[in-house]
Amino acid sequence: MASICQLENGLKAIQFRKVDGERGTIRIGKTSMRDAEKIKTKIEELVAAKINGTPLATDTAAWLAERPDTFYQKLVNCGLADERASMKKATGAKLEEFIDQYISKRTDASLGTKEVWRQGKLGLVEHFGADKLLADITPGDADEYKLALMDTLVRIRGKKKLGTRKLSSMTVRKRLQFAKMVFRAAKRRHLIAENPFEEVGIKATMPGMARFVTAEETQKLLDNCPNVDWRTIVALSRFGGLRCPSEVLSLKIEHIDWANNRILVTSPKTAHHPGKGTRTIPLFPELREHLLAACEAAPEGAVYVVNEHFRKSALGKQGWRNCNLRTTFEKIVERAGLERWPRLFHNLRASRQTELSEDFPSHVVCAWLGNSEDIAREHYLKVTDSHFEKASGALQKALQSGASQHRMASHGVTNKRENPEENDNPRGCRNVNADGEGFEPTVDFRPRRFSRPVP
Repeated sequence: MASICQLENGLKAIQFRKVDGERGTIRIGKTSMRDAEKIKTKIEELVAAKINGTPLATDTAAWLAERPDTFYQKLVNCGLADERASMKKATGAKLEEFIDQYISKRTDASLGTKEVWRQGKLGLVEHFGADKLLADITPGDADEYKLALMDTLVRIRGKKKLGTRKLSSMTVRKRLQFAKMVFRAAKRRHLIAENPFEEVGIKATMPGMARFVTAEETQKLLDNCPNVDWRTIVALSRFGGLRCPSEVLSLKIEHIDWANNRILVTSPKTAHHPGKGTRTIPLFPELREHLLAACEAAPEGAVYVVNEHFRKSALGKQGWRNCNLRTTFEKIVERAGLERWPRLFHNLRASRQTELSEDFPSHVVCAWLGNSEDIAREHYLKVTDSHFEKASGALQKALQSGASQHRMASHGVTNKRENPEENDNPRGCRNVNADGEGFEPTVDFRPRRFSRPVP
């Protein structure tokens, strides 16, 4: 049993018998007797749990977790609670060291993903320092890191000089997601009491990054490619919807099924997901001539459709990087007389998904391109000029057809059906759209009579 002791100056303390039989005292400061009784009850429950070796009740455990560090340390000193992870200064809890250990153990992540994580690690280490203890990073520090990322300037390459720009919202979002993942792992290992990045995030917006590359523009690109390898790279990206460089440079000659008009695509990006290492796409008519030319030009014994020297220069120990396809492709875009667009290869792939979605169900197109319907709606599908032209053209035809039929009826010209029962138009006029189907016009073109109001 515990008891409340009145000290001088209105201070109070809780006295109790510890597990080893000695008397313990915890000062609780100036507080009401009612609050002191609540604290005494919780201390009695802590003592009983320690003596009997039983788990704490849910409400008692929640009360204990909410205690401030100063009061909690008093409970620790009396043997009523275990030391908090946030108070530990254990080795291995330094920022850079822990991140390196965490990444090395994530065997389920691809090399490309780990390359993205490397950028996230550099951002954290640069901001906090390599030897910063995980337990010393607070939610306020996490907010400051977010603001620092949003203000970070990076160099960009121009035609004449170097410039700077801020990190895109997508980059900031990915780095914050990496930080949240790392500190979540530290919390699960009981190295920290809370994840300071738990509520830190940013909505990624990419204004002006979407660009639909038309078939006519793609033909201009193909006409200005320096060789068959580059024509194949552009065709596979735009007409096959393959990820470039990983999927384009991983396509093998033996994976083209000419008889059944299918292509087996190897996907290094999703290979670590069960059943997502490969997918099958149609041998689209736009691809056939380019793949035939590539296979005919391939040297004897070649394995890959695109010359293997591209693959060797692009694939290193850290995954797909240093590919240097962008530099040459920018020159091709310039020679084709087109204005360079952002995300050069991604927009080729996204343009193909937009096209295919016009003719095939979304789940079929996503299976061919290897993404989900949610991702497609958010990052791939685009509204093109042809959508506006198609909508306005259909409306114009409907209006013109309806106006023409009404003019015929006003001059006494009718187009009655042979079967009177089918003539459901009381005016004897049949409205036909471009497909030869009847419809009721939504706009009334009949002349109206106006009369002056009677005074």
